[in-house]
Amino acid sequence: MTPDGSPQPALDVRKLVKKYGAHTAVAGADLRIAPGEIHALVGESGSGKTTLARCVLGLIPPTAGEISVAGRALAGLSRAEMRSLRRRVQIVFQNPYAALNPRMTVRRLVAEPLRVAGRRESEVTAELERVGLPGDLLDRYPHELSGGQCQRVAIARALAVGPALLVLDEPTSALDVSVQAQILNLLLDLREAADLAYLFISHDLGVVRHLADRVSVMYCGEIVETGPARDVLETPEHPYTRRLLDSVPGRGRASVLDHPQGARS
Repeated sequence: MTPDGSPQPALDVRKLVKKYGAHTAVAGADLRIAPGEIHALVGESGSGKTTLARCVLGLIPPTAGEISVAGRALAGLSRAEMRSLRRRVQIVFQNPYAALNPRMTVRRLVAEPLRVAGRRESEVTAELERVGLPGDLLDRYPHELSGGQCQRVAIARALAVGPALLVLDEPTSALDVSVQAQILNLLLDLREAADLAYLFISHDLGVVRHLADRVSVMYCGEIVETGPARDVLETPEHPYTRRLLDSVPGRGRASVLDHPQGARS
């Protein structure tokens, strides 16, 4: 709990800076995600989204600034403490085939993080059912699965260690449109069931509108606008956000936002 009695944020990023020599990839970014919130991070390629996410995951050190996960700061942690904290933050990548070891069966792929979390390997079937996969896939290899099935396995692996936050890096962009909708609905269901928070990185504003509670817009390493998804996408304040919305091919702003399932209010 925070001093005022409210829950600790799932993620709290303050004045984050990441430099590579003379190049500044992230320039003083602030980002706060509440427990159970789906927070989308949008922007063009090269805007700094992936660099920010890698800092949050502890894969690269920030040049300056603070990152806290579930109330615990990343700075100054020992290797053992960092390994423990990383269980609280998991990532689901864009390409599920590249994210899974092709030499491991589904059973082994899901059993591995269960062991890390101190859970029983007999729980593999339950974890598959949790993401909508039948038990008869247990002894198949990734190349024997569809893209949607592979992404469900990747999600099951991420959930097995009991994270507070999932970083979702374009998790549906490599999938067919019909499969994208199934995975998005699965993510919504999982969020409700487990009170997960998501940092959802995407170029697809239609997907963002469908999924996100809040949106942050990143431009040239800076977060230039943050707010409820409906406000940011319907009445953007920053010129870059307006340009981003207007650049959607073949669509005006209203059609980008027109989706049968809006974000949770």
